[in-house]
Amino acid sequence: MEPPIPGDPLAYLPCSPISEYDGGQVIYAYHQPATKIYLVVEGRVKVSRQANGSEVLVDVYQCDELFGESALAGLSHRMEMAVALENTKVMSWSRGEIEENAASRPKLAMALLQLIVRRSVEFGNRIESFSEDSIARRLTRTLIRFAERFGSEAEDGTVKMEAFTHELLSQYVGTSPEVVSHHMNLFRREGYLQYSRESISLNQRAFSEWRTAEQTAA
Repeated sequence: MEPPIPGDPLAYLPCSPISEYDGGQVIYAYHQPATKIYLVVEGRVKVSRQANGSEVLVDVYQCDELFGESALAGLSHRMEMAVALENTKVMSWSRGEIEENAASRPKLAMALLQLIVRRSVEFGNRIESFSEDSIARRLTRTLIRFAERFGSEAEDGTVKMEAFTHELLSQYVGTSPEVVSHHMNLFRREGYLQYSRESISLNQRAFSEWRTAEQTAA
């Protein structure tokens, strides 16, 4: 794992046994007891919620990122589902283990509180954008965010990341896979990106123009 940054809960959590999941395997499901918080050691995990009968992607988590923090909110059952997107390894801690460690390490409690609040605000802002922003704007914002989190930069400035399905992108953006496919094809024709079943590559023009549009709108 990468060295933790200041204020990172990983700086204060002990190691725990590692569990392995195959791609597509459910780590926890809706309405199961909310008893553990998890850390991705290897692979990627999708966490989603149900909203108005549709699946909404909360986020995708990768190595050294925690998920399942609803276990710390006092909820008896999960309001979300976590699924491994690929072969994935995770560590986990029970609520009791977290409370015990937090009692002796107050900075852990503060770091976890900051994590929960930050993610809650980010998710709330994104849900609000479903009614305020165009699909194109939400999708460009998503592609930039995913490229910065999951991508690697080439010498020409192009950022390449493993492909996300149009269904997954639609769950994050709040639309249908068909609409995402339409916009992705449009972005490709306009020269902003290239994509295949294996990868998505965003060029410098996409980063420059889409970020400028965000700053102008703000």
